[in-house]
Amino acid sequence: MQDRGSGIEDREEATAPNSVRGSILPHQSSILLNATAEDHHIARMAAVALGLTVLEAAIPSPLPGVKPGLANIVTLIVLARYGWRTAAWVSLLRVLAGSLLFGNFLTPGFFLSLSGALLSLLVLAFAQHLPSRWFGPVSLSIYAAFAHIAGQMAIVYLWLIPHAGIAYLIPIFAAAALVFGTVNGLIAARFMDNEETKQFGVP
Repeated sequence: MQDRGSGIEDREEATAPNSVRGSILPHQSSILLNATAEDHHIARMAAVALGLTVLEAAIPSPLPGVKPGLANIVTLIVLARYGWRTAAWVSLLRVLAGSLLFGNFLTPGFFLSLSGALLSLLVLAFAQHLPSRWFGPVSLSIYAAFAHIAGQMAIVYLWLIPHAGIAYLIPIFAAAALVFGTVNGLIAARFMDNEETKQFGVP
């Protein structure tokens, strides 16, 4: 009789409504994140910058550390449209996500990229207040490129290779910063001009 009774109870539990069984099971906790429209926009722009970083990694470099800095194009556009705060978020998220993607988080390469990005953002914070009549996207791009190289060279000298011979590499990196900074600035300026033309309906 006891075995038969336990079988009936098992069948009743199996056929019980979902609401009854759900009340017996432990409740699962969940975390809801309220993302704003600005958060979504920052994420999209950071994803574009990260895509350019991945593309840049596939381009062979004649000298280690010399890269076009294509992601800086996105930073310049965001700076002109949405201000320094949003540009800083996009740049730093790109550095963090890129380090996780390439597997070099908290390695010397990560700190080199981070130092360059931080010094570039610091320079852009002051340079954006210069008269726009004489200082446009090209000028800001060149300043950011030089700051990026300076930040990386400082980390190399103070931490990785504390040797005065690094000074011989400064002209090479400075020339690369001038060339790539000019090219990236021209691309950013052209893109912003096209967007303004579309906004005002000029063919």
